[in-house]
Amino acid sequence: MRDMSGRKTLGSVFLLLLFSILICGCMVNQDAKTATVQFVSSPTGAEVYLDNQYRGSTPATVTGIEPGNHALEFRRTGYVSWSDTATIPPGTSQFAAALSPAPGAQQGVLVPSQTATQRIVTPARGITARVSKDLIVIGDSMTFSGTSSGITRIILMLYGPGYYNNGVQLDEVRPDNLGLWSYTWNPGTKLLPGSFTIEARDDRNTVSDKASFRAVGNGVVSVTPNKYAAAPGDTIIFSGQCTTGADNVRLVLNGPGGYSGGVELGTISVAGTTMWSFTYKLDPNMPAGSYTIAAYDIPKTTSGTSQFTVGFVSIT
Repeated sequence: MRDMSGRKTLGSVFLLLLFSILICGCMVNQDAKTATVQFVSSPTGAEVYLDNQYRGSTPATVTGIEPGNHALEFRRTGYVSWSDTATIPPGTSQFAAALSPAPGAQQGVLVPSQTATQRIVTPARGITARVSKDLIVIGDSMTFSGTSSGITRIILMLYGPGYYNNGVQLDEVRPDNLGLWSYTWNPGTKLLPGSFTIEARDDRNTVSDKASFRAVGNGVVSVTPNKYAAAPGDTIIFSGQCTTGADNVRLVLNGPGGYSGGVELGTISVAGTTMWSFTYKLDPNMPAGSYTIAAYDIPKTTSGTSQFTVGFVSIT
C-alpha cells in the first residue's frame, strides 16, 4: 500500500511540474511574439504613425507590436514627413528619424545597426539655419538656430554693411545630441542699418545654409511741406528722407480742433534713394491755426517734424 501511495504522490508531482513548464513555455513564447519599440526623432515632438495609426509623439514607447514589416511615418509641422517600411524584430528595439525643415529637405535613410534588436537612422550630412525674427531694431539681440546631421562643429559667419561687409566669424557652436544648435547675437548700438545674412557651415566647409534679416535704426527721418502757409482745401506735398533702413514712413498730422489727437495721413514707401514723398489735399473745413506734420519710420526708431499754418495766407 505504501508503494502504491508513493507512486501516486510522485506521479502527481510530475504532472504538476510538467503543467508548470508548459504554462511558462506558453508565456515565454507569447512574449516573444510581440515587440516593444521606442520611437525618437530630431527634433522631438513628431507624431508617430504605425500602419497609418497614430501611436503618440516622440519620444514614444509602443508595446504589443506584431513583428514584421510595418509602414512607419514621422510627422511634424514645419518639417518634411519621414516615412519608410520598418522591419520590426521581436523584443525591444528603437527607431530614430532626423526630420528636415520644409520645403525641399532630404529625408533620412533607415538602415539596420550592428545588433539585430536595434535600428537607427543615418541622416544625410547637412545644416539648416534660421533667424528668430526677420527685422530687428538696432540694439536688439538676435537668435540664430537650426539643425545639423553628421556634424560636430558649426562655424557662424555674418555678412552685412560696414564692419560685416566681407564677413565676420561670430563663433563656433556644437550641436546637441539631437543635432540642434543655437546662438544668441548681441550686436550693440553701433550696427549700421541694412540687410544681413547669417551663414552656418561645417568646419570642413562642405555644407552650409543661410538666412537673412534686416536691421533698422541709427539714422534720421526728415519731413518738409512744399508750402508753410496754406488755405483750407489746398494741396500740400510732404517729402523727406529716411536713412534708418526702414521700408516705410508713417505721417501723422496734429493741429487744432479734430486734429488735436493726431490724424494719421498714411504709410509711404521709402525709395531706394532713401527719399519719400506724399501729396495731401487739405480738408476745406479745416480750422485755421498752426499744424505739425510728423514722419516716423516703421518700426518707429526715430522721427522728424515740421510746422505750417492753415488759414493765414496773406493776400498781396
